[in-house]
Amino acid sequence: MTGDQADCVARLRAALPQGWFTDDAPILAGLLNGLASVWASLYALVVFVRGQTRIATASAGWLDLIARDYGGTRWARQSGETDTAFRTRILHNLRRLRGTRGALIANMTELTGRAPLVFEPANAADTGGYGSAGLAWNAAGGWGSLNLPYQCFVTAYRPKGGGIANVGGWGKADTDFALGGWNSGALAWGNASLISGTVTDAQILAAVVESLPAASLAWTALSN
Repeated sequence: MTGDQADCVARLRAALPQGWFTDDAPILAGLLNGLASVWASLYALVVFVRGQTRIATASAGWLDLIARDYGGTRWARQSGETDTAFRTRILHNLRRLRGTRGALIANMTELTGRAPLVFEPANAADTGGYGSAGLAWNAAGGWGSLNLPYQCFVTAYRPKGGGIANVGGWGKADTDFALGGWNSGALAWGNASLISGTVTDAQILAAVVESLPAASLAWTALSN
């Protein structure tokens, strides 16, 4: 294989003048193998380093460094996330739509699985108007204001969690307290950190900020 010890020995031997050494030269072979061992290690290091300079081929901690360079802590690797999944997410974040209302809705929907509510008080399409179909008490439209330019109100929904693996839910009809009891069965004290793959409030707020155009403001409320 190119760059391995045998390849380096063959290259060194080919560079020697013909006729200087016989085919069976154990001392020469030992000397060349010693040199080739070092060069093979250096070649392997060069190949590895070159691979870590591209997102498509980087791995392990080098992917984490790339994510931090581009997205800071917002793009940090999630618990249990593989290199392949992490790489896909980094590339997707680099190409993610930003700077528009549609981008905000699309990014939030992708992150949480639930579309947010976006209301722009200076947008007649959101506020509706008297005598129009877009305005109804407690049903459609809202109070508008031209004193809030480049601002919007966002209601972002947390994803519907899947619970904690192998632990029964409290008062769920499908378990009916039958899965465990004190020191027995699949019941346990838990907290949000035990929910696998959960999306944190900080990640939701960061996604809102990343989707906004410059010099704009989103008043954001989080809801279940």
